[in-house]
Amino acid sequence: MILFSPVRHSPDGLTLADQAVNAIEQAIEARVLRPGMTMPSIRRFARDHQLSTFTVQVAYSRLVARGFLQARPGAEYRVVRPGSGPERPVSTVWEAPRVGPAWLLSDVFADHSIAIKAGCGWLPPDWHNETGLQHALRQLARVPVGQMASYGHPLGYRPLREDVVRYLNGYGVEADVEQVLLTHGATQALDIVTRTVLRPGEHVAVEVPCYANLLQILVLNGIVVHGVPRMADGLHEATLQQLAAAYPLRAVFVTSVLQNPTGTSFSMAGAFRLLQWAERHDLIVVEDDVSRELLLEPAPLLTALASTRRVVYVSGFAKSVMPSLRVGYLVGDEDLVRRCAQTKMSLGLTSAEIMERTVHQVLRDGRQGAYLRDVRARLGRAHDQVCQQLHEARFEVSHEPGAGLFLWARPGVPIRTPGGAVGLAAEALQRSIWLAPGAYFYPDGRDEGWFRFNVAYSASPTLWKFFADAGLT
Repeated sequence: MILFSPVRHSPDGLTLADQAVNAIEQAIEARVLRPGMTMPSIRRFARDHQLSTFTVQVAYSRLVARGFLQARPGAEYRVVRPGSGPERPVSTVWEAPRVGPAWLLSDVFADHSIAIKAGCGWLPPDWHNETGLQHALRQLARVPVGQMASYGHPLGYRPLREDVVRYLNGYGVEADVEQVLLTHGATQALDIVTRTVLRPGEHVAVEVPCYANLLQILVLNGIVVHGVPRMADGLHEATLQQLAAAYPLRAVFVTSVLQNPTGTSFSMAGAFRLLQWAERHDLIVVEDDVSRELLLEPAPLLTALASTRRVVYVSGFAKSVMPSLRVGYLVGDEDLVRRCAQTKMSLGLTSAEIMERTVHQVLRDGRQGAYLRDVRARLGRAHDQVCQQLHEARFEVSHEPGAGLFLWARPGVPIRTPGGAVGLAAEALQRSIWLAPGAYFYPDGRDEGWFRFNVAYSASPTLWKFFADAGLT
């Protein structure tokens, strides 16, 4: 029907879903596929082209959003002639969403119309451990409904909490299962910790640039935020000392490895300096550690160097298993975890045990280790390629970790677009390119021209042509 040979590890950075979308669009425009024709089922298209059904589902959904296909009852898809025909919505012009913090933090997660997601925070859909996930779901289907019909334990599914304990014990963290609270993703864990240990009007320190969602959590809870520059090996020590002398700080929030958005990781010396400073000033350290399993080499884990008395550990499975499962966790001393469990129950009762059981099955399946090794290798190659493209475009790259999802870079010449980096991101959306401007990662919204690049999505020539057209290369 169409000539399509998907290329894994595509040199131009296109995911398998991107390639399928492009091939089908070209076939429709060339009238190889004509209006009214029925597309192969998702399962058949996946089998014929050796793709996962998840990848084909993503591609078909994107084509529906762009008006090339129409979904019919019974999971049937038919070709639509773009711009004409009664089956097409009245408005045929794709309208880019309005860039801004609200879109970055919420709408983007439901927006499948963006072709190049250079600013997103997750792995491409077709990188995930599909075999392990399918096996986990088959195993879960055998569990009697009666065993999963209740709300579950407030702390979360015990076997998965035991998995977390074994994982952390391997890094030297002394904790037991009663010190682990499962949450609806790591972001909810940060919110629960904030609501439990802090009160409106209290002061905290955060690294800058900082995880954008954390900034919103702190603002929504009425916390006064002070920024500390994130350096290649940790936090800027002089700023820490100045803040501690000037304000009654209660806590400091940090990402120990592969920080979002800079990709930096603490050195051992940087970790000890931070913990000594927190000890002197009796501060709580909240360690966000969601990307550790993407590391190529060992790096300090603050909770292991101190203890759960001083450090609250937050992580999850969005990077290592799949973000849509929304399973995270926090680890602290037993008293704090009990109080956090009360906060969790007040906010939304228990977390989803079905999702927690799924993650547990994935972890015990035996394929996860090989999957993570493959992801680390693919990300390493993506870092090499995107770093080369950034240097060729004469961008300034703040740090080159060679691992994880992110690079933090800015053009080597001033951005002339009205609105700076944010204005340039708005223009990029008109070209179906998602950029993440640095202003979203600073408490004061400053614009210094930085962007967060997800290396798994940033090798597309279309992205770099956009920068060239904007006069930035």
